[in-house]
Amino acid sequence: MTQTDSIKIVLKNVSKHFGQVKAVDQISTEFAPGSMTTLLGPSGCGKTTLLRLISGLEAVTAGEIWFGDENVTDLSATRRDVGMVFQSYALFPHMTVARNVGYGLNVLKTDPHQIAEQVQQSLKMVNLDGYQKRHPDELSGGQQQRVAVARAMVLKPKVLLFDEPLSNIDSKLRRSMRDDIRMLQQSSGITSVYVTHDQAEALAVSDEVIVMHDGWIEQQGPPKSLYHLPQTEFVANFIGESNVVDAVLENDAESQWVVFGGTRIRLPESKKLPERSGRIKLSLRPEMLHIKAEGTREWTLKGVIRQSAYMGPVFEYSIDTDVGSLFTRAPATDQPFRPNDKVYLTIHPEDLIIIPAVAADVIAERDTGSRFDDT
Repeated sequence: MTQTDSIKIVLKNVSKHFGQVKAVDQISTEFAPGSMTTLLGPSGCGKTTLLRLISGLEAVTAGEIWFGDENVTDLSATRRDVGMVFQSYALFPHMTVARNVGYGLNVLKTDPHQIAEQVQQSLKMVNLDGYQKRHPDELSGGQQQRVAVARAMVLKPKVLLFDEPLSNIDSKLRRSMRDDIRMLQQSSGITSVYVTHDQAEALAVSDEVIVMHDGWIEQQGPPKSLYHLPQTEFVANFIGESNVVDAVLENDAESQWVVFGGTRIRLPESKKLPERSGRIKLSLRPEMLHIKAEGTREWTLKGVIRQSAYMGPVFEYSIDTDVGSLFTRAPATDQPFRPNDKVYLTIHPEDLIIIPAVAADVIAERDTGSRFDDT
């Protein structure tokens, strides 16, 4: 499939209710043709429910789902032309690898010679050509997942869906497997949706990430945008690691300042806000906090080491400051900082991440009832 053959997925005010529980509530979004979009969020946020709605395994309570120019809202999963890679692999233990991969083609009564050829091509894509006669119990977890991917792709579906595909794989294999999945998706050009609760995984495989929380979309965008420009405190805390602190925005005739913990930082032009003076929140990533034994006049926050942990190439520090406990890292040295040491944290103005204020009336519109997700 080429990029021009790929389809766009569009969700229009999609909701899924289980009785009084709103698992997904009025979600409208688009998945670009040929892209890999990840649904990211904690357990209970609605990401797996949304994936099942796209696949047709769950029926919507309200709203519409479009694959390109086709409204598939009322179509069953078997009529939507989707491929699904499950968390549990879902391989038939009594079948060989070849029969597992070719199962869907057999159901469609494809010519046996074509099945053998397409199965071989699919296994080549996942670097398992030659494994046709093995059974699932003769494969590693990573190899079983590759077979599951090959089985989904052999049918050349319009849409490819991944339901936490790496959660059962040893952590040492996850990096190579996520890279393989990303490469396969890009080479196939199939519009794909990927579900995970692992932030690093989401950032690594995605063209776009949709961060979900409590049945809604908190923010959608490219991984770099979500990391450096979070729009809510939830996104700042969930994407990567962050110290979210309270601060005050001050304006004078020529400049704009951020004040917190006894330090006052003048914002560069690229960081200036349209907001008037008042309270704001900052996201201070660990890599933004440069720890030193001596302070400077500018951009410095005083602190005391509360805890340190040796992590090989770096030390991790928890530091008590006037804005609360902050977490950061520093290269491992022969003379690390120790608990009760006084330190200074330098923060460069260009690194500051200011979280936009969320209007109170938007928050008020959200139903505070319980949510549900089957992950």
